[in-house]
Amino acid sequence: MWADENLHSTVESNFQLRFSVNVWCAVLDDQLIGPFILEGRLTGEAHLRFLQEELPRHLEDVPLNKRGCMYFQHDGTPHSSREVRNFLNYHFPGRWNRRGGPNNWPARSPDLSPLDYCVWGRMKELVYSVKVVTRDVLLDRILDATDRIRNSQRKLQQATRAVHNRAAACVAAGGGIFENQL
Repeated sequence: MWADENLHSTVESNFQLRFSVNVWCAVLDDQLIGPFILEGRLTGEAHLRFLQEELPRHLEDVPLNKRGCMYFQHDGTPHSSREVRNFLNYHFPGRWNRRGGPNNWPARSPDLSPLDYCVWGRMKELVYSVKVVTRDVLLDRILDATDRIRNSQRKLQQATRAVHNRAAACVAAGGGIFENQL
């Protein structure tokens, strides 16, 4: 609040309460994998622990022929430590995307990630349709939202198949805005 007289006045607002939750999900063809809630601060060490201990469990139901040719699309966040990159190089040799990775991928490129242009927006819509008042409610809504998204297999498959067209449109636009071309 801007004020000339009481510089320390406050206004009560009805905004969303802040709960910090890191959610990992993946999209593989028509399948939503996850969610997995990464507790605490997301560091390189925590992310590596997830990759080593949790990711294999999440991929158990994925057929070996799919696992052998899938790409790990990794964003450029601080949890991309040297150890994480070494893990990805070993377990996904030449098959992971990230700025500076084997497949140089633009950082924060939501127009090229099915999670960004298909899943996260829908999840936020479902989770925040009504004010969230506790962290437990937030976690319950995330689980419910992922179940609903998981049941939209056709939309997930359309999103993953659109990656090639989106990448081609991005290249044709010289890395500029291309969504109007789709």
